[in-house]
Amino acid sequence: QVQLVESGGELVQAGGSLRLSCTASGRTFSSYAMGWFRQAPGKEREFVAAITWSGASTSYANSVKGRFTISRDNAKNTVYLQMNSLKPEDTAVYSCAADQWGSGSATSRHYPYWGQGTQVTVSS
Repeated sequence: QVQLVESGGELVQAGGSLRLSCTASGRTFSSYAMGWFRQAPGKEREFVAAITWSGASTSYANSVKGRFTISRDNAKNTVYLQMNSLKPEDTAVYSCAADQWGSGSATSRHYPYWGQGTQVTVSS
């Protein structure tokens, strides 16, 4: 089992940047595929980005491709989401999720472990 804690969310102006972090407990972090998802008020949770356990492969939602970058540091048990050129429609609670030996799925039900989320608010 793994526990996840996100950080880095805050209020930022449109066009700005933020880096979210998700730190995992335990000694097997390197065996988990990691995903970032977000949920805006009144909307369903949606996929943002994912990275395989090795870090060799990443995937992104079309809405963030070219603006967001997911990466991981297995020595620090941490996955990052670098968000650039932020837009008001990026406003949401961002959560990280873990799937042991996963393929970096875009489907939330494939991830059994979730963090509590961090709020990102982009003002226009």
